[in-house]
Amino acid sequence: QVQLVESGGGLVQAGGSLRLSCAASGRTISSYAMGWFRQAPGKEREFVATISWNGGSTYYADSVKGRFTISRDKAKNTVYLQMNNLKPEDTAVYYCATTTFRVVSTTSTRYQYWGQGTQVTVSS
Repeated sequence: QVQLVESGGGLVQAGGSLRLSCAASGRTISSYAMGWFRQAPGKEREFVATISWNGGSTYYADSVKGRFTISRDKAKNTVYLQMNNLKPEDTAVYYCATTTFRVVSTTSTRYQYWGQGTQVTVSS
């Protein structure tokens, strides 16, 4: 069993930055790909970014490419999402999740464990 806890969300003005963290406990996540998803009010959960088990491969949704960066620290069993140049349309609850595979995936059904989410609100 893996427990994932996100942190770092908050209220920021458009153009600002936030860094989300996802700390894992209960089992190491170093052997598995990780991902970030988000869900805005009234919308379905959508893929944001994913990183392979060794950090060698990353993939982003077109809507965040060039603005967001996913990374991981194996020693801290933690995954990060650096979000720059935030836009009002980035407002959502952000979730981290872990797969049981090593390769990146944009499909939520391939992710086994999920955090409780952290709210990101971007004001215009």
